[in-house]
Amino acid sequence: MDIDAAVGELTAARASGKPCPPLRGRLLPEGDVASAYLVQRRQTRAWHDRGERRVGAKVGLTSRAVQENLGVYQPDFGVLTDAMAVGDGDEVAFGRLLQPRVEAEIAFVLGADLTEERITTVDLIRAVDHVLPAIEIVDSRVAGWDISIVDTVADNASSGLFVLGTAPRRLADVDLRLCGMVLERAGEPVSVGAGAACLGNPLHALAWLAGTLARAGEPLRAGDVVLSGALGPMVAVTPGAAYEARISGLGSVRTCFSTEGDR
Repeated sequence: MDIDAAVGELTAARASGKPCPPLRGRLLPEGDVASAYLVQRRQTRAWHDRGERRVGAKVGLTSRAVQENLGVYQPDFGVLTDAMAVGDGDEVAFGRLLQPRVEAEIAFVLGADLTEERITTVDLIRAVDHVLPAIEIVDSRVAGWDISIVDTVADNASSGLFVLGTAPRRLADVDLRLCGMVLERAGEPVSVGAGAACLGNPLHALAWLAGTLARAGEPLRAGDVVLSGALGPMVAVTPGAAYEARISGLGSVRTCFSTEGDR
């Protein structure tokens, strides 16, 4: 196991735009999720030291199909910083990312801390201030998206950027499980899904994350944004294309990409 080398390769990939080989079985042991989170924390501390501000967290591996594919039967998480936030409708330089893909999600914005290790549904409902439609622009610093649970956790849960809608909704006004989603590219549907695709209900993803972070001594706080996981299949980004996610009861959110080569 070589934590320093794993951190170094992921950091170099981000800086150069050139993906690195998979970490598992080479720098990190197969299945060693604890070491992968150590690599993740080393990177996120470095981002903080250079001035990035933590604004929340993301949940990954919420799809049962993806869990089956990776042989992992729980979600994972990564950190969100202010440097990852993109305004609704803003253009993203395609070359800013290595291998970008997009997916539509429901974002929670907290109005209270979630510090208990055992979280009830009532705790969650009381803590959530509002929900928003979101597009997560996922990315991988590992060549060809050849990832296992170890690779994606070390790589901050394959985080990239995120875009939030601007019309908040209260939980009482939306049935998250039944929210239908369509993600369009240039007006044509490229991914469809629903809230039930996210661990049966996006609130379940929030509960898992809140409990996991509380047990780690890093609980979710008021004001945090939580990306709860994909509602449908992720889609590879086409340079120059525009993407819009529409989620029933929540509205829409949009982003677009410049042509390839910009950085």
